[in-house]
Amino acid sequence: MFIAGFPAGAWGTNCYLVAPAPGEECVIVDPGHQAAAGVEELVREHRLKPVAVLLTHGHIDHVASVVPVCGARGVPAWIHPEDRYMMSDPEKALGRSLGTQLMGELTVGEPDDVRELTDGSVLELAGLSLTVDHAPGHTRGSVTFRTPGAEELPPVLFSGDLLFAGSIGRTDLPGGDGGAIMRSLARVCLPLDDATVVLSGHGGQTTIGRERAANPYLRQAAGAAGAPDFPRRGM
Repeated sequence: MFIAGFPAGAWGTNCYLVAPAPGEECVIVDPGHQAAAGVEELVREHRLKPVAVLLTHGHIDHVASVVPVCGARGVPAWIHPEDRYMMSDPEKALGRSLGTQLMGELTVGEPDDVRELTDGSVLELAGLSLTVDHAPGHTRGSVTFRTPGAEELPPVLFSGDLLFAGSIGRTDLPGGDGGAIMRSLARVCLPLDDATVVLSGHGGQTTIGRERAANPYLRQAAGAAGAPDFPRRGM
């Protein structure tokens, strides 16, 4: 499997292009603020053919470029129905004060073709098999995408803003829920193999094993001793 990614825009949101190999079809995960140019650069460099955009959740820092990216290639966007409204109404998703600050510089709306994700479904796209897990807490419609391991390649989890290296997503924006995100960590992340590579919405990559050992929130989700309230990341 081939994965190329880059941090995009003002919030450094990770956008990923995933394909079986260079020169083949690919999916694009979370084309956020100012991501369109970076997507086009990687498409050209690696001779990729996008067939879909996958969205881990609806916050504007993850979806701001979905309309131009989908429009340029004529491909659908996949999002959980609980977060679909955020593409057209980021102010409602972020709260009035933060949303109003952003509205003047962003073009919002849905692409022509929007398809809805369901928990436990398996997307067969671009020669890839991606399992969708609904993981509410950061938003009501947050999801993760995971790939199975193959031969000597470990499984990969695209965790969005559920799990970061050393932390988790914030829960203080509309639709956030601290109890729900802890349950999502327990249900979605803890059963995964320690070798699973975690590619999150912000920051560097990590593994489930590393986070199981050191991430205070994942340890708390596993029933470890109470963890301190470390700062959380993501919009």
